[in-house]
Amino acid sequence: MNKKIAVLDYGIGNVRSQLNALKYLGVEAILTADQKEILNADAVILPGVGAFKHGMENLEKHGLTPLIKEFIATGRPFLGICLGMQLLFEESDEFGNSNGLGLIKGKIRKLDTENEIGLKLPHIGWTGIEPGPQKDWTGTILNGIAPGTSYYFVHSYAAIPAEQSEILATSQFGNQSFCCAVEKDNIFGTQFHPEKSGEMGLEILKNLIEKIK
Repeated sequence: MNKKIAVLDYGIGNVRSQLNALKYLGVEAILTADQKEILNADAVILPGVGAFKHGMENLEKHGLTPLIKEFIATGRPFLGICLGMQLLFEESDEFGNSNGLGLIKGKIRKLDTENEIGLKLPHIGWTGIEPGPQKDWTGTILNGIAPGTSYYFVHSYAAIPAEQSEILATSQFGNQSFCCAVEKDNIFGTQFHPEKSGEMGLEILKNLIEKIK
């Protein structure tokens, strides 16, 4: 049976590259906000580019917040990408304080440029990733990825997880280290864009597909 991945449609960002990457890997990829399609999917991806508050408002407007939580309760794989990863957390201070989905404990904060000469936001481009403080990538969505592999980033804010054990990978912006991937049970998140990161990005999406039971 063909595996089906639902990419959540809530009006945030261009998701064509994600759909194309998934189809290239041989899965059925659907862009949807439909309750039945989401709950019947084998895995779900929450994409997104832009402001945290706008993202949460759109999830609410499309009735996706309870659906996300209902899907995650099934134990099937759920991946948040870029803003989609940030929305997994409890809150963000972008454009004033906003509450997130609260699926992972922690906050979203602006990357610091104050003490770094010539460093400007947003952080755009290819940057290497390294294992988190307590993480072996074996069996995770980063399985088979070599530490130091570069991925494509576009962001000004980053997650600060409350639990160090949920930090899957970190990256560098100037002299500061920030969390760029998380894992909590069947919930995964990447601050970078696997779908825009060539062959090594496809490896991450392959690992997500392999987690489908």
